[in-house]
Amino acid sequence: MGEIEVPPFFLCPISLEMMKDPVTIPTGITYDRESIEKWLFSDKNKNCPVTKQVLSNPDLTPNHTLRRVIQSWCTLNASNGIERIPTPKPPVNKSQIIKLLKDAKSPQMQIKCLKRLRSIASASETNKRCIESSGGVEFLASLVKNNTTSTSLEACDHDGFEFTKPSDEALSILFSLQLSESTLKSLNAKNGEFVESLLNILQVGCYESRAYAVLLLNSILEVEEPTQLVALKPKFFVELVQILHDQISPKASKAALQLLINVGPWGRNKLKAVEAGAVSVLVDLLLDSSEKRACEMILTALDQLCQCADGRAELLKHGAGLAIVSKKILRVSKVGSERAVRILLSIAKYSASPSVVQEMLQLGVVTKLCLVLQVDSGSKAKEKAREILKLHARDWRNCSCIPS
Repeated sequence: MGEIEVPPFFLCPISLEMMKDPVTIPTGITYDRESIEKWLFSDKNKNCPVTKQVLSNPDLTPNHTLRRVIQSWCTLNASNGIERIPTPKPPVNKSQIIKLLKDAKSPQMQIKCLKRLRSIASASETNKRCIESSGGVEFLASLVKNNTTSTSLEACDHDGFEFTKPSDEALSILFSLQLSESTLKSLNAKNGEFVESLLNILQVGCYESRAYAVLLLNSILEVEEPTQLVALKPKFFVELVQILHDQISPKASKAALQLLINVGPWGRNKLKAVEAGAVSVLVDLLLDSSEKRACEMILTALDQLCQCADGRAELLKHGAGLAIVSKKILRVSKVGSERAVRILLSIAKYSASPSVVQEMLQLGVVTKLCLVLQVDSGSKAKEKAREILKLHARDWRNCSCIPS
């Protein structure tokens, strides 16, 4: 905007940029709609950014007067290169959404109405919340449940990311709504039918739908009570491992990893994951991965699985298991190093046959553990590395890095 000074009350208190769609919240403070919606709905804050008051009712009232004043100021300064802000489209109301959902019940109109619904949801957070409170979630979930009995491998246009099957379109909208915690819980309330539908999509869906399904699964199970995570079926782990194997997208892989980590501590889930082939796939991922967060998550999942005997056996069975875990020490982060050393501690404590102990020496694992003691690797990693070296000091006494 050059040297033109924008009046301070035109600026959003959050973005500090000129407001395009000013709205006032119940505390009396005006913000740009996009900024305050992200603050309240995407970031899930419950207070006014300026006054810090808790908002029991986050209603956003359009400030038409201020918007017209800003538009007039833009027009007056047009010669200085100031573009007039357009008049924003008003948010949808409940009656519009209810009518659209009613029209979508017609098979002939379904895809057209769903695409319109997706367009409305993408326009603003307010529109998303309106869809959620107008019965949209229940309708979309019913489409997903009713249309997952047959294979949908041909349902996606992979080039344009357009869906031709109602269940796939409904799934993409459900994910885009960024549902509230209470709504996510309600989706899984009826005997886990919706989760079962998502598992069916993971099994037979196209790539885009499988990605949406695992992302939604992650959101749903993150808010579930631990008791719900104990009775997960083997099929759940088989499909998660397949998602990791296929590497559909970085987001889908991270969601699958997060799910493995979240459900791992409950019941027999570690064993179910191991039986589904998780250890081998995780080791392969670790071999190919250099991104910090992905490596940390893979090592965390492996650490959990190596807490059971079958998990340790699978790691040792993999030709690169011990080597890649050791290699990642001091190459990812302090968190990554600590997780990797924990895995080696599990092996050294509970699965250290003479051949394994010798293999750790030959692969340079012992040398790496000695290095951990000498550099800034974090106190937890050092403590565990020292414990491993003490456990097998007699076997490794001829290693040059072991102090006498």
